[in-house]
Amino acid sequence: MTTYALTDSWTMTRRELAHWARQPVQIVVNLVFPVMLLLMFGYLIGGGREVEGGYVDYLLPGMLALTMAFGLEGTMLAVTQDLNKGVIDRFRSMPMANGAVLVGRSVADMLQSVLSLTVMIGVGHAIGWRTHGGVAGFLGAVGLLLLFRFAMLWIGIHLAMVAGKPELVQAVQILVWPIGFLSNAIATPESMPGWLGTLVEWNPMSQTATAVRDLFGGPGGEPGHVWAAVLWPLALVGVFFPLAVRRFGALSK
Repeated sequence: MTTYALTDSWTMTRRELAHWARQPVQIVVNLVFPVMLLLMFGYLIGGGREVEGGYVDYLLPGMLALTMAFGLEGTMLAVTQDLNKGVIDRFRSMPMANGAVLVGRSVADMLQSVLSLTVMIGVGHAIGWRTHGGVAGFLGAVGLLLLFRFAMLWIGIHLAMVAGKPELVQAVQILVWPIGFLSNAIATPESMPGWLGTLVEWNPMSQTATAVRDLFGGPGGEPGHVWAAVLWPLALVGVFFPLAVRRFGALSK
């Protein structure tokens, strides 16, 4: 049974990857948008009050975490479009594992996330950012970022099915922006009012950004946040993955 589920999920993954060739503009936009944010905050808006060390060294890990939270609308739209166009019904008439469509979509999204991280890290090196935590630290930081993306992805999939229609996805996606910017991605909590700084420190994205900074060996990193950066995403996946699968099963009956 597991073999069939993996095979079906890989088939759905290849289906999603085939869409990349037909929609290259969307892929390019998803890659360029976080780069624009990095350059904008790094050179136009930046300054990094309360940051010890170079602001770019502080900013880039935060922007990597921010990138893992943004760009979910492509996956959310794909899920709602499949539901509304009857594609799911056709898949259900085939001998296919339940949920393979969602797994395939999530794998394709994670592959795109790896590409986004690669581009952002390359741009970071081009503007002077460097890592100081060694190979193990670098790989650990990338792993935490992808784990955070995986958690955000399943939140997005669940919310997409709750929304139900492609035109409502944009309204749901807007909710990600306050979560993203209410963090230490681009500014330190110390530079904020006390109550706001406390709220920011509890944001799961802040935990990931702080842990990644530590693993990269840059300013703003704290070793104690690594466990929180692991446990927060795992808890979110533990809640939203079963909710998404259950919702998918209910909507596709």
